Amino acid sequence: MDIASVIGLVLCFILMIFGMLVGQDPSVVLGFLHAPSALITYGGALGCMMASCTMPDFLANLKSIGLIFKMSAMNVPEIIQKIIDLSNVARKEGLLSLEEAAGEIEDEFLKKGIMLVVDGTDPELVRAIMETELASVEERHKDKIGFWDGLGAMGPAWGMIGTLIGLINMLRDLSDFASIGPNMATALITTFYGSVLANWICSPVASKLKSKNAEEMMVKEIEIEGLLSIQAGENPRVIEEKLKSFLAPKDRGALGDDGGEANG
Repeated sequence: MDIASVIGLVLCFILMIFGMLVGQDPSVVLGFLHAPSALITYGGALGCMMASCTMPDFLANLKSIGLIFKMSAMNVPEIIQKIIDLSNVARKEGLLSLEEAAGEIEDEFLKKGIMLVVDGTDPELVRAIMETELASVEERHKDKIGFWDGLGAMGPAWGMIGTLIGLINMLRDLSDFASIGPNMATALITTFYGSVLANWICSPVASKLKSKNAEEMMVKEIEIEGLLSIQAGENPRVIEEKLKSFLAPKDRGALGDDGGEANG
């Protein structure tokens, strides 16, 4: 589990409660619970997002919040090392030997690329096929990111709608003092709810999904470059140095000094 996501969201919630309670009686928290305001803000925001896509897509996008709590299974130095190992095998035993090695690889994207290389596919066609799949994956990721960005924009917008409704109801009959309190509550709390939805939930989820997408795209680009280098018959040491350039300097040491074989 990605503990940073859990701690971050819980910490934000605690700080909100702290802000409500500081210098106040604990019962003041109940004053922030207002069903009509929640229904207007969250119901309206979700309804708008539902209207903007199909029901299956809406449910899939909503479920994608679970992705921020999952640790990435991608170990970039390990993937680079695997590609270097494959280049050593190909250099010693030929490209056809990679077919057996592909059977031990769980990464479907990398496995597909290896099989294209083994089948003798033209390098430009290999690149085109792999980059097309990469673009398709990225587009699906962007749909989910866009959903949370859109929901984050809808929250404050519907909070403002709730605020206007409350103010209109309040100003319609100022002589009815009994209605002023509830209408003012709706007016102010909907704005609060909208801001909470946008800044506590949607913005962090969208940011984490963007980070995960960037990492996966980098890994797939590394795999494409590595496979094309293997197909071109480049020296494993050269491939290693080429793929290391994708990593931050502090992460390059994880590969060690014996990843490639200069004279393999």
